[in-house]
Amino acid sequence: MKQPLAYIHPEAKIAPNVVIEPFVSIDKNVVIEEGTTIASNVTIMEGSRIGKNCKIFPGAVIGAIPQDLKFSGEETTAEIGDNTTIRECVTVNRGTKAKGKTVVGSNCLLMAYTHIAHDAFVGDNVILANAVQVAGEVVIDDFAIIGGTSAIHQFVHIGAHVMVAGGTLIGKDVPPYVKAGRERISYAGVNSIGLRRRSFTNEQIRDIQNIYRYLFQMGLNNSDAIERIEAEMPASKERDEIILFVRNSQRGIIKGYYPDKA
Repeated sequence: MKQPLAYIHPEAKIAPNVVIEPFVSIDKNVVIEEGTTIASNVTIMEGSRIGKNCKIFPGAVIGAIPQDLKFSGEETTAEIGDNTTIRECVTVNRGTKAKGKTVVGSNCLLMAYTHIAHDAFVGDNVILANAVQVAGEVVIDDFAIIGGTSAIHQFVHIGAHVMVAGGTLIGKDVPPYVKAGRERISYAGVNSIGLRRRSFTNEQIRDIQNIYRYLFQMGLNNSDAIERIEAEMPASKERDEIILFVRNSQRGIIKGYYPDKA
């Protein structure tokens, strides 16, 4: 259903059953796979790759050049996975020579006015609520949920199954399986409700909670906490994922709860 009131560059590669509504603009070097719907007034720019069965709502702009003064016109991409919904006025910029591409995974929901900057990587099943702002080279792992109007600093890494409260300024890495929020951002417990919804057992959740007691509630520095975790906690996928995340953190992880001062 290629709408005659839309502009589609003749070199764009669009599957036959893609729905394109009026006043859409699609540039060259664009690929859109089957089952996707592009609503009115969407702009899809050079270098965009849109997967299957996506829904892109009015006013979204995919594949604009990066808002990075170091960008010098290199050929890069903005890639959207299958079954992802992109709501009104979302912007996803393409990559720079730093990574070469910006990626949003499959089964994601990007709510209205979300911005994904150059070279960011958003995993699968991620929800970014209204007006979340994702800076360049941020990594957000699978099943993370970021509350509305949160701002994520460049190079931050947010782990899998994390939930961050709305309006949070995220300047440190957020390790997997936790809730985080407050000002300044700090640990707020394990995301136990989300984990149960994703079929984690009570035993797995209890072990994750115990791991974070070492990291956030015993007054240990990260190195000492990891030593205790490795010595005293049974090996598991979750334990090893948390340890690897903390060891590889470039910006440092969030801290424990900061009580209000009287």
